[in-house]
Amino acid sequence: MRAEAVGNRLKLQHLKIVMAVAEWGSMQKAAKHLAISQPVVSKMIADLEDILGVRLFDRSPRGVELTAYGRTLLKRSLAIFDDLRTGVDEIKFMADPAAGQLRFGSTEPLTAGFGAAVMERVWRQYPRVDFRVVQADSATLIEHELPERRIELAVVPLLNVPDDDELETTILFQDRLRVVAGATNRLAKRRRVTLAELIEEPWCLAPSPLGSLVNEGFRTAGLKAPRIAVTTTTSHLLFRLLESGRFVGHFGDKLLSFNVNRFALKKLPIELPIQPFVVAVITLKNRTISPVAQVFINHAIDVARPLADRDADASKEQSRLAAGRRRA
Repeated sequence: MRAEAVGNRLKLQHLKIVMAVAEWGSMQKAAKHLAISQPVVSKMIADLEDILGVRLFDRSPRGVELTAYGRTLLKRSLAIFDDLRTGVDEIKFMADPAAGQLRFGSTEPLTAGFGAAVMERVWRQYPRVDFRVVQADSATLIEHELPERRIELAVVPLLNVPDDDELETTILFQDRLRVVAGATNRLAKRRRVTLAELIEEPWCLAPSPLGSLVNEGFRTAGLKAPRIAVTTTTSHLLFRLLESGRFVGHFGDKLLSFNVNRFALKKLPIELPIQPFVVAVITLKNRTISPVAQVFINHAIDVARPLADRDADASKEQSRLAAGRRRA
């Protein structure tokens, strides 16, 4: 059937029912969720299959399951409804620039520090903007929450920039993990600390690719892995434990600046032999972002600019020192 003919017969209600049946795995459950009868759902699915000339669901006594055709239609249906929602949000934002809503995802440590700083800047300009924040690890946000359009953008730490044609990456700044302890920790008063001295210290680590860099640093130095006393993804718990003076842990050097006034912490005088990471905003290339999302990204770049400038200044200083050594 020609695309024009399909367009004339296909309705948004068809797509809404496909999405509900796919979500619930049952026409009966989908009908209950949509507050319509099951025969109506069955007829709408049958009509849509007739329009497209393909089977969208495989039926069995256990329920229904999307076919390859159905999965393709579901993906585009999610995009259509998401674009409609974005269009409505854009109109509302044009009518009242002070209001709007943004669904974004981030890791807990990033949200608590950098993310909160960006939201504060947005609220100064647009006080009635609402945020719906999804906290998860970077992989979950990039591989599931974002492509499934449950969030509009992700602010995440990355060891490597995703090599994906469907993703748009805006790098905000580069950072390095630093070893951190409470101000009362005996190591905090030292002028020099070696990696070997930290093997038997009780560590607090995050169960993430960034947390795994700590073990990698010990291996690179030819040392055994340190003792892991606590594993947590919650920065508040991490900092409270470090404040006790009993533990050592890790945190991004620049990200730590968002928490220095809240906790009595100190970076230990040691460099971990590990690669840096970046903090970036990830969006979908084939998705028109809302005005609120663009405002958020612009403010994120502004908040990150002083952090990124520190790298540029350090690079200039290294180049100046190197030039001085060559002249000498």
